[in-house]
Amino acid sequence: MELCLDKPVDMEWLWLTSLALVAGVLSALTGFGGAAILLPALVLLLGPRDAVVTLTVAQLCGNLSRVWFNRTELDWRVVRWFAFGAVPASVAGGLLFATAPLRVLTVVLGVALIGMVVGRRLMRRGYPKLGRRGFAGLGAGVGTVSALVGTAGPIAAPFFLGYGLVRGAYIGTEAATAVIMHLVKSAVYGATDVMDLRTIGIGLLLGLVLLVGAYIGKRIVDRTPERVFVVLVELALIAAGIRLIWAA
Repeated sequence: MELCLDKPVDMEWLWLTSLALVAGVLSALTGFGGAAILLPALVLLLGPRDAVVTLTVAQLCGNLSRVWFNRTELDWRVVRWFAFGAVPASVAGGLLFATAPLRVLTVVLGVALIGMVVGRRLMRRGYPKLGRRGFAGLGAGVGTVSALVGTAGPIAAPFFLGYGLVRGAYIGTEAATAVIMHLVKSAVYGATDVMDLRTIGIGLLLGLVLLVGAYIGKRIVDRTPERVFVVLVELALIAAGIRLIWAA
């Protein structure tokens, strides 16, 4: 199944843009989860390598919108320490991604999707505590994983929450760290020729939809419960992860 920019609007586009809208709302509500919704669909339509590249472009747009909507609450000191570790790790991870065999990437993506659910569940056992400088080490780990599989939000989320960031401060600060990683990854993907105009175009279109979703999510962040929806997302992630591992 292929997704082409020159085709008329069809069910593939409607499905993908609808997922992107839901992803944008969920990310604005929880700080993560949007990429996890989009990743299985993009892998199905584009293949694992193009899916990760497209998702990087889309997430760059989506995270920029979340930074803007929460700009007055950001903790820039956390962002700076996170970037100290994330930038070199994102470069190394991006270079590894460009040369990794597709079969390996497919398995890694499957494991990552299941790992997102595990990470989410671990958050409920109490949030781990990090000092401000500890975010440099977190950035190194998250930057590597994000470059390889497209997203690592559920891994980082417990540490931001454990630091004491809540609601707008948490969502905006986490988004700012993600913007840094996605900018670095985009540069590496472009330099290694795994990013082309097609993936950029699809990513930008999805990014615009994520922006709309982020705006809607920001408007309802204090009013909408997320528990049932997140459970459904987790079930879908596990199913998609098993499917990817089995298909490899």
